Amino acid sequence: MSEPRTPLDKLLALLDLERIEENIYRGRTGRAVLVPRVFGGQVAAQALMAAGRTVPADRVAHSLHSYFLRPGDPSAPIVYTVDRIRDGVSFTTRRVVAVQHGVPIFHLSASFQRAEDGLEHQEAMPPAPDPDTLPTAAELLPRYAERLGGQDTVEQILRARQAVDLRYVDEPPFASAGEPRRPTSQVWFRTNGKVADEPGPDAPWGDPHLHICLATYVSDMTLLDSVLLAHGRGGWAVGDVVGASLDHAMWFHRPFRADEWLLYDQESPTSQGGRGLARGRIFTADGRLAVSVIQEGLIRIPRKRVRS
Repeated sequence: MSEPRTPLDKLLALLDLERIEENIYRGRTGRAVLVPRVFGGQVAAQALMAAGRTVPADRVAHSLHSYFLRPGDPSAPIVYTVDRIRDGVSFTTRRVVAVQHGVPIFHLSASFQRAEDGLEHQEAMPPAPDPDTLPTAAELLPRYAERLGGQDTVEQILRARQAVDLRYVDEPPFASAGEPRRPTSQVWFRTNGKVADEPGPDAPWGDPHLHICLATYVSDMTLLDSVLLAHGRGGWAVGDVVGASLDHAMWFHRPFRADEWLLYDQESPTSQGGRGLARGRIFTADGRLAVSVIQEGLIRIPRKRVRS
């Protein structure tokens, strides 16, 4: 296999797992940024990719439910073991355990379904500006270099997100000066480049499983922003909270492509006990509700060190 040339190529290579044995796959890890652990969206996307490798081609993921059990070590590969729970007439269920250093770090259950017709309705897409009118990350982040701890931190974040064109509709939480805001957030996102799975008459959306895994990867980037906004906190990027994803659930409603603009509309209904809950809806640019997301995250205020 040739070496990945672009950031998107590298991301796709990260999701292209090595098959070790029947139902066992190995995934590479990316470099840690800001926090010394593997990015949760990567683990979830790789686990879902592993599950999909064992499912008939006529079935697409419609839901996943997962728990982050331990921090992932960015210096070691992750082994994914797939348990073939059920293969029914219409639905297929898989359970995946991600293991590092002999212990589980992540657990996922996913369900896949054959395409069929049924009742149709959805919520309307909320208003949002055209993504092409919004600043790119490379244009936005340097404005907050001092708040983020310097240009080196800005460069780290930009390198970590090179494969994704992610644009904030409003100011992100790290721009906050301590003033609480309405606990809602919107971002537009798409992969930074086209995914080379050519649509055809039998696959108008390309490889749906690949695009679902790419959306799963991105879904963990900003979902807890709305929790931080409610309290005027800038987040782990500025060090005024310590946080991590605890669990993550997604429902995939309609076909989409991750290399076309998607609106991620996010809100937080509550936070307490060191945990914050966030909900998200992902819409295609033409207004179709494609994905629903719910996540609970660990969000703690760092203890101040007392000098002796």
